[in-house]
Amino acid sequence: MKRKLLFGERLMLGDGMTPFNAVIPVKIRGEFSAASLHHALFRLQQKHPWLNAVITYDKNNRPFFTTETERPVKIPVQIIPRHSDEQWHTETINQWSVPFKTDQEPMMRMVWIKGDGVSELMMVIHHCLIDGGAVLALLSALYELIDNGDADVGQENPIQSLADIIPAEILGNRKKNFKAALIGSMAVLALWFMPAGKKAVERQKDYMLNWKLDEEMTIQVSNFCKSYGITVNTLLCAVLLQAFKEVRKENANNKISCPVDLRNLNKRIKKDNIFAFGSMFVVSSYPELNFISNAKEIQKDIRQKVKKLDPYLMLMVLERAHPILHKFRRFLKHGKSSNDCMFSNMGRMAIPYQYDTFEIETIYSPTVIGPLGNTTSLIASTYRGKLDLAFVASEGFVPYTDGQAIKSRIMEILEEQLQTQLQPA
Repeated sequence: MKRKLLFGERLMLGDGMTPFNAVIPVKIRGEFSAASLHHALFRLQQKHPWLNAVITYDKNNRPFFTTETERPVKIPVQIIPRHSDEQWHTETINQWSVPFKTDQEPMMRMVWIKGDGVSELMMVIHHCLIDGGAVLALLSALYELIDNGDADVGQENPIQSLADIIPAEILGNRKKNFKAALIGSMAVLALWFMPAGKKAVERQKDYMLNWKLDEEMTIQVSNFCKSYGITVNTLLCAVLLQAFKEVRKENANNKISCPVDLRNLNKRIKKDNIFAFGSMFVVSSYPELNFISNAKEIQKDIRQKVKKLDPYLMLMVLERAHPILHKFRRFLKHGKSSNDCMFSNMGRMAIPYQYDTFEIETIYSPTVIGPLGNTTSLIASTYRGKLDLAFVASEGFVPYTDGQAIKSRIMEILEEQLQTQLQPA
């Protein structure tokens, strides 16, 4: 089986050697065998064909996901003795920079920090293969299979071409194609003339700050949002923008980019589909408004921007941009970043925690870091009633002391707003 990488996937693949890794650590109490894990991974590869893929290239150096039944590849498992509760944190940062041999091996591996009765099992996967929705699908199936190797986890109908995700009546529509060609040509022209810096920002040391809200505060946050008619996602956008403004001051841009799960816009893409293309919108705050009014305006902006998204047209436009992929990659790496960070809220992870011989104590928010310019991101997720936050950055973009200050201000702003609501009128 073989398919061309789409534009977004090629962008993240890069030269095939530079790491662009997502890491998803899961803390487990109880026991399971190495044999159970290996069998679960084998079954996972049966369910998701592209987990068996390596990268091959045609004569024009165009990359393909390629599977070969004659020479199957196995997802490797690295076992590390567990020495401390914080070891997963250090290993996460380490795994960001361990490259995959994309032309020889699957673009997923497992790192098992194995202890006596407690372990962290870390899924490491190249970002060119997955998005956040795919991560949830993989986690759900994996732990069901570790618990029961014969479990029926279904079979993915893999995306094999653009025709699988764009209806024929749209893909063959003359007006749509003309519009895609026009937008694509304008973007190509703009990129050719847009100057990029001669020298990329020196990334320096990568770091991560991870913390959780307890169950009580997580419930308070949810109730706060309901009372003001906003989502948790919007609240965190408003908090993050304010924290950046207060900490970074003149270096703040009042812009964060938020990814959109195309499954919510394109019903041809199923929940268990493995892919790595998506869309984004940019959120800014209104400095002249108070916190609640600002959050409500941000909520309106997000709804309008999501409503205007045309997932089919966007993909058609991007597929016309392959000739300037190298130019776009250079622009991202060398251009001055106009965003403060990327923010992604994965929401509630509907993954069971109680299994026959083990229990999932927590799932830490997935993190990812890559070579395409500003590495700063905040990822949120909720599991077992606790909101988990991971702030990821590099010293060259956001110094560690600023990162710590941003983390502190996020919590202070949340507590201030919750306290205001609790006070009697």
